Amino acid sequence: MRIRDHVHRSGEHADILSRRAAITKAVYVLGVSATHELELRVRYAESDQMGVVYHTNYLIWCEMGRTELIRSLTGRSYADMEREGIALAVSELSVRYHGAARYDNLIRVSTTIADVRSRSVTFDYTISNAESGARLASARTVLVSLDSTGRPATLPPELRRQMSARE
Repeated sequence: MRIRDHVHRSGEHADILSRRAAITKAVYVLGVSATHELELRVRYAESDQMGVVYHTNYLIWCEMGRTELIRSLTGRSYADMEREGIALAVSELSVRYHGAARYDNLIRVSTTIADVRSRSVTFDYTISNAESGARLASARTVLVSLDSTGRPATLPPELRRQMSARE
């Protein structure tokens, strides 16, 4: 969902953002990078016998948030971008765990583009319990643009513009 200037100025954005009717939403605020929020429920397969989520699942949730943010900004899926010859590969990853997600928790993944450069895009993530608001993990990934031979390449100008856009 896009919050236009007139909605932002009218104060209606608070009402829009507080609704949980949609499973995913993209949030745009003046002067701030685009943020995408994805909500999901922890599946049994993602947890151990004690009901605690295995640590690598947080990375999968980051990937889900990232691809949905790209979709919301560009209007196309990551698969479409690959068919167009645009490949983005994770070159750096850091994650800090703050708490444990558990089976059947409702999780919110907030993904933000922190930086766009000629050959790379940096994403920041906050994973939290959607019901309590407790922060569970924070992460960052840097993705580099690759050509068809797997070598670093300049991001297409249109993609750079879309990912750098501020509303």
